[in-house]
Amino acid sequence: MKTTLRSVVAVSSLLLVLAACSSNSSSSSAPGGSGSAAAPQIDAGSFTADFAVMSQLKDLAAQGNGMIGVLLPDTTTSTRYVQYDDPFLTKAFETAGLTPDQFKITNAQGSASTMQTQAEADINAGASVLLIDPIDPGSGAAIEKKAESQGLKVIDYDRLVTGGPQDRYYVSFNNVQVGNLIGQGEVDCIGAWNVQKPNILVMDGDPTDNNAKLFAQGYNSVLKPHFDDGSYVKVGEPAGTWTPSVTATNFEQQYTAHPNINAVITPNDDNANAVISILQKNNIAPKTFPTTGQDASPVGLQNILKGYQCGTVYKPFYAEAQAAAALAIFLRAGATPPSTLVNSTTHDDQLNADIASVYTTPVWVTTDKVKDVIDDSNTTGVGPTAKDVCTGDVKSACQDAGIS
Repeated sequence: MKTTLRSVVAVSSLLLVLAACSSNSSSSSAPGGSGSAAAPQIDAGSFTADFAVMSQLKDLAAQGNGMIGVLLPDTTTSTRYVQYDDPFLTKAFETAGLTPDQFKITNAQGSASTMQTQAEADINAGASVLLIDPIDPGSGAAIEKKAESQGLKVIDYDRLVTGGPQDRYYVSFNNVQVGNLIGQGEVDCIGAWNVQKPNILVMDGDPTDNNAKLFAQGYNSVLKPHFDDGSYVKVGEPAGTWTPSVTATNFEQQYTAHPNINAVITPNDDNANAVISILQKNNIAPKTFPTTGQDASPVGLQNILKGYQCGTVYKPFYAEAQAAAALAIFLRAGATPPSTLVNSTTHDDQLNADIASVYTTPVWVTTDKVKDVIDDSNTTGVGPTAKDVCTGDVKSACQDAGIS
């Protein structure tokens, strides 16, 4: 981002320094690559909206053998997989010099059996690396174990596949930090909107999604001191879901039973929008009833500008996609990824083991940052544009926010 979000995403970035391999980042002999040339040093914070870093991976990409298979989960729990991940992954691979026959991106449309079939097709087609965002941890772990038994390298994408192979990798944002941003955004909004005696309903994501657990860990850690000292009241925490229609039903039931609710934690924009539709049906005025979000979707940005949503966590998916693509290219070439890229670990409770991880940086977006998200979309050619956001009754709010 020009001066704000992009600089946050790229903070502490080394950009790219080509260096001879050391014991930590040297090419090594492994199935799928010759390991003959020096592997570049890439920092996890260096991925920008222009995809410039990916072009530095062309030599490494040329060393590799086999296809990179990407398995995405659905088109319903979040629109991001179609709007962002698929095109960003495609652009990342192509910018690094891979041809269409060297990578394949499929979407399981919410079916674990379909993802299993897609994974088997990739393995049979000669994939050497499998990048998977699972429908659920159990089916994801089964796919990964079979892939590893066939000699493939495995990467968890966005969601940790608990119970998968111990030597796999994980690429995501720091999801506890995402939850922290949601929780602090709620706290800040309660103050800014002058909400008296906050009575908060906590609405989680699907408990089978490990990310939802990490989000909850983050926002609950922020809210707990307020609940403990009595400054906030926790009204309830119904069963979590990523299905907006279920969220709407759950919220309406809770709001009917507890009309004192005047703030809600919602962990993504689609769930927030489901709650906001009920608030609008009940003629709740803007900037009186805080909700939160994640994904910086067009509807989320609209709800922020209209004053129904405090903010959203913007996870620059172009950075996550490039990080995943870069890691896959290292593994495909049989090269050891540098510690500047694999910059953390994530604990797998089922294995009681730490999984080597790549974390990119999330950003909290309020009204004054919506324009920055749109600027990123203009740079990448993917994501919410002014045309998408500034429609109907949002036009005047866009003008006030300097968006045209």
